[in-house]
Amino acid sequence: MRLVLALSVAAALAIFLLYTSIAGGGTPQLRPSQLQGRTGQVALVGRVLKPVSGDAYRREGLRFLVRDVSGSRSVPVVYHGSVPDLFRAGRDVVVQGRLPLRNGVFVAKRDSLVTKCPSKYTPAPRA
Repeated sequence: MRLVLALSVAAALAIFLLYTSIAGGGTPQLRPSQLQGRTGQVALVGRVLKPVSGDAYRREGLRFLVRDVSGSRSVPVVYHGSVPDLFRAGRDVVVQGRLPLRNGVFVAKRDSLVTKCPSKYTPAPRA
């Protein structure tokens, strides 16, 4: 009886894991042009524009604009927490937060800022 119960639980867990991996149970990644009318937890993806100001460890936070990589829409972001070494204007980033915007600003979740590795997007040197 215990073996049947254990196998049933294992099968249910396997089905749940398979479903969440296929159905995309994660956080949706959106560009600034896709934020309009959305709500809930999202990952904002785009390129950091100048100027970058403030301090991520102070009350006002680190402030910067994120623009669509291949577009013209941008959104201001305020972020608190650790800042990756590669973070700067011109770098592609992913930052998580909750929609809707607060007074037109995307308020990022603490310690959710990730820079995309530039080596993945540059062509390999020719031999």
